[in-house]
Amino acid sequence: MSDYPDPMPLDEARALFFRLSGLGDDGGYGARWVRVESKPIPFFFPNTWARVAAARLHDLHHVATGYAADWPGEAEIAAWEIASGCGRHLWAWLLNLGAFTVGMALVPRRLFRAFVRGRHSRNLYREGFADARLGHVTVGALRKRLGLAAPPPPAHTGDVLAFAAWCAAGLAWHGLFAAAGLLLAWLLLRPLAAP
Repeated sequence: MSDYPDPMPLDEARALFFRLSGLGDDGGYGARWVRVESKPIPFFFPNTWARVAAARLHDLHHVATGYAADWPGEAEIAAWEIASGCGRHLWAWLLNLGAFTVGMALVPRRLFRAFVRGRHSRNLYREGFADARLGHVTVGALRKRLGLAAPPPPAHTGDVLAFAAWCAAGLAWHGLFAAAGLLLAWLLLRPLAAP
C-alpha cells in the first residue's frame, strides 16, 4: 500500500496506478478492445460501457487494497472482489472468476488471504463512486469506508467453505471454456480430416 499513502487524493492515486500499471492516461477506458495477456496467446474482448463502469470501480479497489496489476495482484483483487461481492456488475463476476482460477495455480495462499480479507470488508460495486468526487476523497477515507483500515480477523470455517466453493466454481468455469475450445477446434478441423 506504500504507493498510495492515506492522505493522497483518489484522482492522484488512480493516475499513479495507471502509470505504474502501464494502462495509459485514461486507464484504457476509451479503448475499443481490452487485451488480456495470457500465454501463449492473448485474448481480446469488447470494451463495453458495462465493462468500463466495472473497471472504474475495480481500479479504485486496486488503489485501496494495494494489489498490483500483474497476474498475482489481479488474482488477489479478484478473490477480494468475489468475496466482498460484485453486485450487478456481470463483467466483474466473469473476469474475476477467470483471474481467481489462475490464482489458484499461481498464488493459492495469497488468493486465500485476499478472499478472507474480502469477506470482512466492503467494495464499491453496490453503491458506486462518482468520478467527480475523486479529487475530494483521500485513499485513507476510501480504505476506512471499505473496512480496509484494520487487518482482517483470522479465517474461520465459513471463510474456508466459501473459498472451497469458489474454487470449485472457478474450475467449472475454466472447464466450460476448455470444453468449448475443444468443440470449436473439432468442428473447424473435422472438414480437413474428411476424405
